[in-house]
Parts: sequence; C-alpha cells; structure tokens
Amino acid sequence: MMNFFKGQLANVIEWDEFRDDMIFWKWGNNEIKKGSKLIVRPGQDAIFFNHGRIEGIFEDAGDYDVDSQIIPVLSTLKGFKFGFNTGMRCEVLFVNTKEFTVKWGTKSPIHLATPELPGGMPIRANGTFNFKVTDYIALIDQVAGVRNKYLVEDIRTRIVSILNQLLMKWIGREGKDKFNLQAYADQISAGIKEDLDMELTKDGMTITGFYVNDFNYPKEVEAMVTKAASHSMVTDVGKYQQMEMTDGMASGKMSGGGSDGGSTATDMAGMMMGMNIAKDMMGSMNDSKDAKQQPLEKQSQPESAVPNSGGDSASNVPNFCPNCGEKTAGANFCGNCGHKLA
Repeated sequence: MMNFFKGQLANVIEWDEFRDDMIFWKWGNNEIKKGSKLIVRPGQDAIFFNHGRIEGIFEDAGDYDVDSQIIPVLSTLKGFKFGFNTGMRCEVLFVNTKEFTVKWGTKSPIHLATPELPGGMPIRANGTFNFKVTDYIALIDQVAGVRNKYLVEDIRTRIVSILNQLLMKWIGREGKDKFNLQAYADQISAGIKEDLDMELTKDGMTITGFYVNDFNYPKEVEAMVTKAASHSMVTDVGKYQQMEMTDGMASGKMSGGGSDGGSTATDMAGMMMGMNIAKDMMGSMNDSKDAKQQPLEKQSQPESAVPNSGGDSASNVPNFCPNCGEKTAGANFCGNCGHKLA
C-alpha cells in the first residue's frame, strides 16, 4: 500500500545531470503527477513534447506549477484532468542554450599535391569552432528522439571526422601558395564554416564560427621556407656580409680562440673574411671618391688653354707694363722703367 501511494507522489521536473559540455538532457520519468513542479535554470530551455510533437516551450528561468502554469499552455493537453491514479505522460527535454566553443585538430596529416614534393606535402591544422542549438523541432526529430543526452564531444568527433576532406577542398580553392597557407586562413575558414553549417542544420544546430589558427608543416619544409624568406630579404650580399661581420665582432663570436678554446682555423677564417670585407669597403669608398672628383676634372682645363686677358696669346708677357703703363712690345723687361715683366 505504501508503494502505491509512493508512486503517486508529486515529482520535480529538473535537469539533474546538468554539465557545461552537455547540449541537451531528457527527463527520464515521463509520467508527470498531479502537483508536480518544473524547475528551469538560467541558460536552459524546457521543452514538453509528446510522440515527437512539441507541446510547449518554457524559456524563462524559474519554478512552474504543473497544474496551474504548465497544463493550461500545452497545445494538445489543455483539457487533461488528473485522475486519482493517473498521471500525464509527456517527455521533457532540457536544452543548453549557450554558444559552445570547441577546439579541433586534424587526426592525421593532410597530403597536399605540390610540384616541389612528388609525394605530396603533409600538413596538420588546428583551431576552434562555435555552434549552438537553433531548431528544436529538427533536434527532436533527428537526435533527441533516439538519445537521452547529447554531449559537445559528440559534435566534435563528428566535425573532426570530415575536416580533412573539407580542408583539402578549400585549400585547393583558396590556398594559392601551399607554403604560406596562413595567408589564406580566413578564406579557407569561411568556406569550411559554410559546409559544416549545412551539415549540422538538419539536426537543429548552427555553426556560428569556424577558425583555422595554425597550419603546421614538417620541420624540413619550415626550415626551407625560413631560408627562402631570409634570402629574399637580402638584396645586397656585400652589405649582408658586412652586417654579419659587425654583429659577430660586437658579440665577441669572432674574437681569437686561444684562451677560451676557440679554433685557430675558425679565427683565421674570420680574419680572412674581415680582410675581404675591409677590402671591399675601401674599394667602395675609392669608387665613390673617384665618382665625385670626375665632374670637377672635366670642368678644369690646362692653364695654357685659358686666354690671358690683357696679354699676348703666345706668351705670359703683358702688353703694358703694370709699373709705368708703357707698352712692352713683348719684351721681358719694360724699356721705360726696367720692370721685369716675365
């Protein structure tokens, strides 16, 4: 007798197993007794459904009385009356309404076809994606109808299983430079987001964001890319050698070996390198000096070619004595005062 009355006690309808990584949870006891109470916490929606049909959705956090606040708003159960030994059969689905953020990474390398590497270039990628539940009818029809709970890990596993295929697709469309895919990360991410959203929409969920954080190359490829980038930055090899020499001397890496165990051969190589650089620098300075003097030499002319104003064109003797003003007639001494003219 006690068991009979115990079975008729009012129950509390609430999310007993709430976890941050749980997308939805279905209330297990589908018989709702008279006097029962519904508890909806912040970040949750409670959905009453019967035979796959939604009867009512409670979105505001709070406590609800089944008799007075729930039964009157349920679509097809408004006329339901609790009898002495009867309960209302209806399933309740609690949905986590927040937006989930999930980290992802490729399970295995993606082999990109490239002429530089006949066997293909293996790369890995990682990033994050965001999703949330947006369609309760599709969620119940496709997932909640056969499952009592659904975890974020279920979605992550599902997404990762098709990521390699989608990455290959969108890298082929957007990744113009296979050795610098990070430059096209935004375009690749946008394309993958579009495809994943189509995949999850049918189950009542929406991809709100998808991001590729990093493309990871093999170490050999990374070293090759770094070396190529450094070479492209150096347009003047002589200047680069001078800079390297200066940095080496400033850091002490090119100092003599002797007492600190350095190699004599290394020191000699450093000295030869320094001498060559010094020779190149002196040559550059001389070339620069010659280039500056050359225009001046072109402008200057021999003294003999410059006309002597007031004098004879064939000699340096003036036409008139600068002392007495008498005409000289080309003599070396003035005939009037004896002043030496030339």
